[in-house]
Amino acid sequence: MAKSLVDGEQQPRAVGEAPESMINMAREGAPSISSFGPPSMVNHARVSQVAARGQDQLQASEATLAQAQASEATLDRDQPSQARLDEAGPAQGGWPRQSGKPVRHFRQVQPSDEDSDMDRRRRHASLHQRLLHSWRVQRLVGLLVAVVLPAGLLWGWGFWQQATSAQWVALGGAIAACLVPLMAVQHLSQLPGTRAHQLVIPALSVCYGVLWGGLELLAVPHDGWHLLFSYVVAAIVLSAAYLLTEPHRRLHYAVVPHGRARELSQHTTAEWHVLESPSLEGLHVDGVVADLRCGLSEPWQRFLSDCTLHRIPVYHASSTFETLTGRVSLQDNRMGNLQPDEGYEILKRFLDVVGVLLLLPLLLPIMAVTAVAIRLETPGPVFFTQPRMGLHFRPFTVFKFRSMYIDRKGDGFTQDGHDPRITRVGRVIRKYRIDELPQVFNVLKGDMSLIGPRPESMDLSTWYRDDVPFFHYRHVVRPGISGWAQVEQGYAAEVDGMNRKLEYDFYYIKHFSFWLDVLIVIRTLRTIFTGFGSR
Repeated sequence: MAKSLVDGEQQPRAVGEAPESMINMAREGAPSISSFGPPSMVNHARVSQVAARGQDQLQASEATLAQAQASEATLDRDQPSQARLDEAGPAQGGWPRQSGKPVRHFRQVQPSDEDSDMDRRRRHASLHQRLLHSWRVQRLVGLLVAVVLPAGLLWGWGFWQQATSAQWVALGGAIAACLVPLMAVQHLSQLPGTRAHQLVIPALSVCYGVLWGGLELLAVPHDGWHLLFSYVVAAIVLSAAYLLTEPHRRLHYAVVPHGRARELSQHTTAEWHVLESPSLEGLHVDGVVADLRCGLSEPWQRFLSDCTLHRIPVYHASSTFETLTGRVSLQDNRMGNLQPDEGYEILKRFLDVVGVLLLLPLLLPIMAVTAVAIRLETPGPVFFTQPRMGLHFRPFTVFKFRSMYIDRKGDGFTQDGHDPRITRVGRVIRKYRIDELPQVFNVLKGDMSLIGPRPESMDLSTWYRDDVPFFHYRHVVRPGISGWAQVEQGYAAEVDGMNRKLEYDFYYIKHFSFWLDVLIVIRTLRTIFTGFGSR
């Protein structure tokens, strides 16, 4: 059989078609009648031999074609009927089925030709709802209320005609101090476990505080009353607006009841509607969740195609799990998934160095007091050093304040509950993470980052290597003083706890970004004041 140049599959040749070998022979200069000289000198035996060979190849091609047709007839006879496939629901393994044959890609399933009202099944689809939930509209309204309104009440509604330079400085500064928190809230509220109304006041406080401090430090004339009035109005109005609209921003998902998608309905962070049939009748949803790796029957595939056509998002179950929990399931880990953004990695290193240099004047007095307290309580060195596993699985020496007695031995990790090795000063500095402050020098050396997966000791790394799958993948980024797993889970040493911790670390690596680092900084400050997750 001839080989197709398009798809590389063997295609049967039509009956009576010349064998490909004869065609090639003719193209490559096979002997013809005229090539043997005058007609009287033609080698009739040679001509007969070539003709016989072509006849044999033609008969062999016809026999092969008949055999292929017989095999195709047998295959069609053995295929189950479409009715049986529809009743069976999702295909058990392999590819999804369509019309009794395997369907290799969802794009091969055509959307439904029937008219439907699926356009109205997406939440917030009307014009006024889309405007209400638009971040651009929210920014514009926020600026009008928090900046223009205080200026009009303080300076009069024609203030732009006779405003002084100090008023223009205050007006421009207020616009920046209000716009930056709105953008920050927009990005941070899309991360797991965040609520917009809880982020407004901290973000506004930081931005207005930095603005006021910078203007005072540089002695720039400005209207301080306008900045104060703008801050108060923005904090009250924006917090109330986000709080009142929070129920409307709670996500509603429709779930295709096959594969692992049904397991997601146990999470209370969203509203779930498990579908009994491929239809959204009577529902208004933000998206449809399906396990796209399990075999789905043709009706369900056509349903997902219709959803996409009508701009209803279709989410894979594993992606939804990550969005809701802030973890990457170890079962869904694939080679190449954990590739951090190299561009941000360079920026992050710059931010680490600048951040440490700016924090040192504040941290050095705290570190000095801590060192004195440690020396006064127990004999021994102030600092504790230990080999830890770092970037690309390279060991390095980590610096910490000593929080244990030097003459008491124990395991290579802190015991849960009351560990008798910890001193009284050690309990305080461990609770509020003060013992980690010397690691800022590890950051300056390049061994660590301010934010990243916590480095594990060599003993724990050896233990986890045999019991925890994919453990070494966490070393694709620099370890950090604080990390996503620490602020979400706390301390973990057991294998079960380490599996969960590794899922948090994988989420951080997979979603490696500036805004995720900002959220970790905010939750680290909460941890410092509450002592969450310490041992």
